[in-house]
Amino acid sequence: MDEIIKSLLPAVDEQLQSPDTQFVKETYQRLLKEPDIDDAEARNMIAFCLADEMERMVLDQSDFDKKRYQTLLDLLPTMPEKG
Repeated sequence: MDEIIKSLLPAVDEQLQSPDTQFVKETYQRLLKEPDIDDAEARNMIAFCLADEMERMVLDQSDFDKKRYQTLLDLLPTMPEKG
């Protein structure tokens, strides 16, 4: 999974700059206010949520669900359990 997260970091960086995904930048800034979260950790957490939504797209053969992605980001810094 680490390689997948790493491969999604450029997409996260694009989302941080895009006016269409302002919610990603807001999440990033909120995470940086946490005492134990630095830039790399915040970006990795966002990438994990993006990977989770992309996995759901493949499994369900559905479109990207922006609202679900936002919900996952809203739950950070708590990371969902994979089971």
